Amino acid sequence: MALNTLEQIYQTNIDLFSRANVPYQAWQHEPILDFDTDARIANELGWTASPSKSLFMKIKGGGYCLLLTHRDSRLDSKLVKQVIGKRVSVCSNEEMIAAIACVPGAVCPFALPDEVILLVDPVVYLHQELMYTPGKPDHTFAFETKHLDDLLAMLPNKVIRLPADIPA
Repeated sequence: MALNTLEQIYQTNIDLFSRANVPYQAWQHEPILDFDTDARIANELGWTASPSKSLFMKIKGGGYCLLLTHRDSRLDSKLVKQVIGKRVSVCSNEEMIAAIACVPGAVCPFALPDEVILLVDPVVYLHQELMYTPGKPDHTFAFETKHLDDLLAMLPNKVIRLPADIPA
């Protein structure tokens, strides 16, 4: 799936919800590219869904992966290495834009190129609803987390759920 515009990413997200028959909420607002703006707009619009974070990374030796987690979670690079077998590092903004067309602060966890591995942090399942940016920084979508697996099943990407704990 070669996506090269934010409009295509946005439309692919709408199509994904439709194909998976998952209800969602959508808002249009001023662009959100940082946590302060996000908090202010969340308050203004009365959002109750938990904010997600999509962290785009390159895999040592080639390839990319994206970690879908809660906004307040931190990357456990050792856990990711244990799961995928290679080290990862956060991509530069320029490399990320070239690879997935999303702008920093508005990375979409869905509508990724097929070869990007999607890592799902189990912490997201602890929340009733998740919200995310569907590519366009001036749009936000939210859906009930109970439907996350339905959405993930529709993706062409390899999806790996990170374990809650890996013994040392």
